[in-house]
Amino acid sequence: MKNNKESKDLSFDFDFLDKLVVGIGEVSQITGIPTRQIRYWEEKRIIDSLTEEEGKNRRYNYENIKKMLLIKELMDEGYTLDSAAEKVKKRMEMIENTLNKLQGKQL
Repeated sequence: MKNNKESKDLSFDFDFLDKLVVGIGEVSQITGIPTRQIRYWEEKRIIDSLTEEEGKNRRYNYENIKKMLLIKELMDEGYTLDSAAEKVKKRMEMIENTLNKLQGKQL
């Protein structure tokens, strides 16, 4: 049986995170980022919604929500949108490369 600390730690529940898809309004409420700002970031191709059809509700996965939070944090620290987005992109590429190397060693 899991203790309370383990059951509340969703940051490593990869099954949950893979299935997590949230609408733009919910993302805005959770992150504090206005919906118009999220749409702007999407227009600039900084983030991607899972809905490609125009007029359909935008939905975002865990990876994009994480990007938004990291960008917001950097912008709060004084980075411009473009420099924050580039820094987050590089950070996520580094993490992905590291995880791929680790996975390769486990095979």
